Amino acid sequence: MESRINLGKVAPELYQAVASLDRQANALATTAGIAEGFSHLLRLRASQINQCAFCIRLHTRDALANGESIGRISVLPAWRETQYFNEKERAALALCEAVTLISVGQVPDSVYAEAAAVLSHEEIAAVEWLGIAINAWNRIAISSRYPVNP
Repeated sequence: MESRINLGKVAPELYQAVASLDRQANALATTAGIAEGFSHLLRLRASQINQCAFCIRLHTRDALANGESIGRISVLPAWRETQYFNEKERAALALCEAVTLISVGQVPDSVYAEAAAVLSHEEIAAVEWLGIAINAWNRIAISSRYPVNP
């Protein structure tokens, strides 16, 4: 793998703007009552879809450090096939995935309706902002080819 410029080092003001966005999204999630561990699972799921190894490793560690189980982390790519997640978490995962895959059908009305049926407006906004922020981070890490070594 060839080395690339580190976007954060070349344009630190833009990197800090994304970091500020991430902090604000996390604060909104906390205010909305989304558990810190689960917020990392949302970020982890988006990172899995985007195949961002750097962020997958980071949010796996953070999810574990914030009380998530190895069981929930290990089944996350196939969450629909498990009983590990409650109705609200399932709606949040589907919404975060739709934000991540926005070029595939936008955010489908059916996904939004399912979220709106069980999540508050604040929870929906928090999930969407977490998705937006992690997708930005994924693009920074992947474009810069952040190293992921054992």
